[in-house]
Amino acid sequence: MGINRILAEYVYIDMSFFSFWMAMRLLRRWFTRTILLAAMLPLCAAARLQAQEAPSPGASPTSNAQAPIDETTDTPTFKSQTNLVSVFFTVRGKDGLPITNLDKSDCTIYEDKVAQTTKNFERMTNLPLSMGIMLDTSGSQQNVLQLEKDTGGAFLRRVLRPKDEAFLISFDSNIDLLADYTNNASQLIRAMNKAQINVPMGSSGIAGMGNGPVNTQRTPGTLLYDAVFVAAHDKLHQEAGRKVLIMLTDGEDEGSQLKMEAAIEAAQKSNAIIYVILIADRRAYAMAGEMYSGAGAMEKMTKDTGGRMIDVGNNGNKLEDAFAQIENDLRTQYLLSYTPLDTRFDGAFRYLNMNCKSNGKVQMRKGYYALASAAGTD
Repeated sequence: MGINRILAEYVYIDMSFFSFWMAMRLLRRWFTRTILLAAMLPLCAAARLQAQEAPSPGASPTSNAQAPIDETTDTPTFKSQTNLVSVFFTVRGKDGLPITNLDKSDCTIYEDKVAQTTKNFERMTNLPLSMGIMLDTSGSQQNVLQLEKDTGGAFLRRVLRPKDEAFLISFDSNIDLLADYTNNASQLIRAMNKAQINVPMGSSGIAGMGNGPVNTQRTPGTLLYDAVFVAAHDKLHQEAGRKVLIMLTDGEDEGSQLKMEAAIEAAQKSNAIIYVILIADRRAYAMAGEMYSGAGAMEKMTKDTGGRMIDVGNNGNKLEDAFAQIENDLRTQYLLSYTPLDTRFDGAFRYLNMNCKSNGKVQMRKGYYALASAAGTD
């Protein structure tokens, strides 16, 4: 039984315990290493991406083990017991370099254009990091995958500190967990080196062309949006501390059950920041007679979650620099917290923006969801 047939059977029905159990059982037969895609996709379609509170950003990363959910204590995204909204951000000067000497009086946070009173403000240089590395292994990446492995491995050795942890996912027509949470860079690198291209260029066109859901009768190419949802919802949601997804891809999606907006929402509800290293062999697209169009979606995904997209083409030197820029961002972040003046938990999306006296460019998430307390969400 194929994955699309399984998803079609379960994605639009209520998630009773029996149907959930059957979906999990069928998917285990299909993937030997896949992460909980069966739990993700039906749940998303049935519950419309309702989510419980992600842990406080100030806490240390926790174990990957699934903890029992107490629905009676479900709380809004970003909400602690004191209803504190926490926002990670970076500020860059005109030279593009991070500004590292700001204090509480230098920046003002706005929620839906209303100025808020900052309670806590600190520079995050050593807060533990939970990180997901996501490798696009569709056919369009066959000429750049080795570059990704080489530079990605060096990045992991540099960035991982004793309290940090990372996992590794590959995505093409499947979504595979190549390495679960670990602090061991060598273990992650070994798993990365085993990643292989799913569909060679030219065998059946370019895998990964298109822009979101397609006819389920077609063979899926690159489940990019589904992979982001899985990484954010299933891997990062219950983690504490800073949470980051670093995706190496050309940005083209084909065959995802979810749209880009659902992937972004899952990341926002998990307090996850998305970085995209856009590594695209545009010449291969041109030779195949296809138009490349992946940059726009990746730009939106990163901006809405507080990260950024770095376009490196297929240049190895630029790829090394991109990893260095992300590393610098992660070590020069600030954390600002405030209690919102609007105390309603109506599930609405609250837009955020910030002004700093330095007149620097602020890089931060677009907003957060004010989910109702004790709403009985998943």
